[in-house]
Amino acid sequence: MQAPKSFRCHIGIYGRRNVGKSSLMNMITRQQVSIVSKEAGTTTDPVEKAMEFLPLGPVLLIDTAGTDDIGDLGKLRIEKTKKIFDRTDLAVLVTEANVWTEFEEKILQEFTKRKVPIVIVLNKIDLYPVDPTIIERFGKKHCVVLSTQNPDSLMLLRKAILEIAPEEFFNNPVILRDILGPKEIAIQVMPIDKEAPKGRLLLPQVQALRDSLDGDAISIVVKESELQEAFNALKVPPKLVVTDSSVFHLVKDIVPKNVWLTSFSILYSRLKGDLVSQTLGALTLKNLVPGNKVLISEACSHHPITDDIGRVKIPHWINQYVGGELDITIQQGHDFPANLKDYHLVILCGSCMFNRREILSRIMLCHEAGVPCTNYGLVIAFCLNMLERVLEPFPEALKVLLG
Repeated sequence: MQAPKSFRCHIGIYGRRNVGKSSLMNMITRQQVSIVSKEAGTTTDPVEKAMEFLPLGPVLLIDTAGTDDIGDLGKLRIEKTKKIFDRTDLAVLVTEANVWTEFEEKILQEFTKRKVPIVIVLNKIDLYPVDPTIIERFGKKHCVVLSTQNPDSLMLLRKAILEIAPEEFFNNPVILRDILGPKEIAIQVMPIDKEAPKGRLLLPQVQALRDSLDGDAISIVVKESELQEAFNALKVPPKLVVTDSSVFHLVKDIVPKNVWLTSFSILYSRLKGDLVSQTLGALTLKNLVPGNKVLISEACSHHPITDDIGRVKIPHWINQYVGGELDITIQQGHDFPANLKDYHLVILCGSCMFNRREILSRIMLCHEAGVPCTNYGLVIAFCLNMLERVLEPFPEALKVLLG
């Protein structure tokens, strides 16, 4: 099974029209993934290609439209390119060997602000002389001089990417094996309800289970209706129970107080986002009053069902806590509103379908707008008055909660 997109290092290829972005994409993949033409503006929508980039591991390459596109359609293409900024873990900025313009400068500033590592590619050295001042500015580690017509250029680019790639992508992501040691027992509660895919488990459930196996832990998988029987069958209590947040209210009284209890969503707040700041975001629920605007942002674009957690269950719990109707907006997929200042709170799902960079970008945008941002599991736990309990495995988040 291939690594999911959310665990891949997202490498975005940026630059003006016709500087060789698509040719670079094809050189890296050794395939004709992107259409190459002398006509400017050939790439209209982002083109993605998943591949193994050893020793970095699984990556997702994204070829984008030129940032200097023109006309009404050009503006739309640029907007699509800007959305890729939010999920880029490592940027490759392509320009001609002797050209540096305001377009390159703007892209550089954007990724510098986001603290995203960037490789500058001075392309087409077979056609243009190299401007040494560009290399002097960025240094040889961050600046690659090449021609996509020369196959040997791939090794130069590969070396630069490996040197500046985020360290986290050289290691397997840790979901729970840092809090669950070898031979320690975890019960993982996985409801089989209307939202469960037929014949399969949800992605966070599968990944958490695999992570516990990688850590040589003992995992027991049950539905919430069999949780009590699982406890009765064990000679020693488990160290940890991980459940779907939607059944917190059903399992909290079954799990003894001396056993850690948390949820897949909260594990993913730590894995993909910022558990500490999202914990503080959950605490702002106590400041909401009926009529306040709340954004619920879902990563995946599934068709909602009767008991949908984002559209039904969470609105019910937070309206009940506030004591009246909130003005709740639901948004799916990669779209994220520009008018964040209009909201009093933003609630993100576990975001198993997104990479960490995109979630951190959303949290950053919320912070810049002065809007608290939190997570499904943290919101549900707060509304059920059990936030302290579900944060016991995470000392840093528990510390900010307790002040």
